[in-house]
Amino acid sequence: MTEETQSTLEELIATRKEKLEQLRELGIKPYAYEYDVTHYAEQILNDYDKFAETVDVRLAGRLMSIRRMGKASFAHIQDSTGKIQIYVKVDNIGEQMYEAFKLLDIGDWIGVAGKVMKTRTGEITILTEELSVLSKGLRPIPVVKETDDKVYDAFSDKEQRYRQRYLDFIVNPEVKEVFKTRSAIIRNIRHFMDERGFIEVETPVLQPIYGGASARPFKTHHNTLDTDFYLRIADELYLKRLIVGGFEKVYEIAKDFRNEGMDRNHNPEFTMLEWYQAFVDYEHEMEMVEALISEVAAKTGHAKIQFGEPEIDLTPPFARKKMFELFEEYLGTDIKDYDRDELFDFATEQGIEVDDDMNYGKILDSIFGDVVEPNLIRPTFVIDYPRAVSPLAKVKRDGDERIVERFELIVAGMEMANAFSELNDPINQRERLEQQAQLRSEGDDEAQVVDEDFLTAMEIGMPPTGGVGIGVDRLVMLLTNQHSIKDVILFPQMRPQSDD
Repeated sequence: MTEETQSTLEELIATRKEKLEQLRELGIKPYAYEYDVTHYAEQILNDYDKFAETVDVRLAGRLMSIRRMGKASFAHIQDSTGKIQIYVKVDNIGEQMYEAFKLLDIGDWIGVAGKVMKTRTGEITILTEELSVLSKGLRPIPVVKETDDKVYDAFSDKEQRYRQRYLDFIVNPEVKEVFKTRSAIIRNIRHFMDERGFIEVETPVLQPIYGGASARPFKTHHNTLDTDFYLRIADELYLKRLIVGGFEKVYEIAKDFRNEGMDRNHNPEFTMLEWYQAFVDYEHEMEMVEALISEVAAKTGHAKIQFGEPEIDLTPPFARKKMFELFEEYLGTDIKDYDRDELFDFATEQGIEVDDDMNYGKILDSIFGDVVEPNLIRPTFVIDYPRAVSPLAKVKRDGDERIVERFELIVAGMEMANAFSELNDPINQRERLEQQAQLRSEGDDEAQVVDEDFLTAMEIGMPPTGGVGIGVDRLVMLLTNQHSIKDVILFPQMRPQSDD
């Protein structure tokens, strides 16, 4: 913010504070305790004949425009359903209240009561017979001008909209529809899981040992216990403990936290759906994922959706392709038998950005993300991952010890789901986590850690289990045609704003 802009803002705030005091001098209490709302703008605009000049209505909303004409004025107020015009006349509300109205600004909250009419131009309007000041704003809001269905001076700076969501929703109320849909998506996910006999549970956000994914955690300290804790990076290991304890079907919709990079698909705080089911494998879970996504899509819109230019059909069955077959398809080379150094050299030759300190799994992930993933637009289960990058999954039952029963669902070039036939051999599980610990000692700070309590649970015995994680934010992006995760999170993380 420039010095000139700051000076102007301070002057506007000072003027509004003066008006606030003038309201009080008029005997008006500018911050109400309540207001009896009986109707909403959308109701009246959609069914004028029901209200026309006969029904008393009471609405509350924010002033969005004011056109004063001596002893009468027109204005628009905006409530949670839309904008409607009001007509305010001194003869109807009295001298004192009209003086108060003249002290109001765009952005202030008012309540209006009266009859519904149409103006000579045919605009549906509230003929205000009673006006109440509900909240006097001290800071101005961006003013959007509309002429002939065109919008001018819109509050369109993306970064400021993310930083000041409250202004975004005021000035761009259509943005709220994305979050109403998000709410419906989560509600329908719960309905889907509950219908199938799953129990919704809550597991710890603060964890003494983090695990269940390859990611850097956020760290904090509990003073009373004098113990370090980590914000969870995944729910997996605690949900598996519940399977060990005899819960056969559990799920959680939870906030997870990863201390990693930010881009259009990643926010350090995000929402995950994870579920675990005893006695099933990853084949069963593929069918569950298909059913869930197609059902939720149908209930919140349509199974055929638009995401950017392409139309994407979310009707099952989804395509299934083996990971190394996809590599061969898009690279023209079979890299299944490459070791770490051969993979590094190949990636370098292909112009894929890799570092000398990357291990096999990170290099493979970089190649997949650069070459394969962007091409997978229609729903595709990428199946049968290398064991080296899947420390919690069972090996492929066909006898190839290098491959595990794992899938990721890719839609529109985004990873939407990750799932395994869960490893339940406690000896093998310990070996895998110790291999991860070795990677950590070699500098991979995203490798998983050895969780002794989890291994104790495995030694008590976990039945055959299928587990799935679905990124809720990305699912919302897909179903609302939003191309940045920040557009589906109410308050996304932002870089601290400079005072300059």
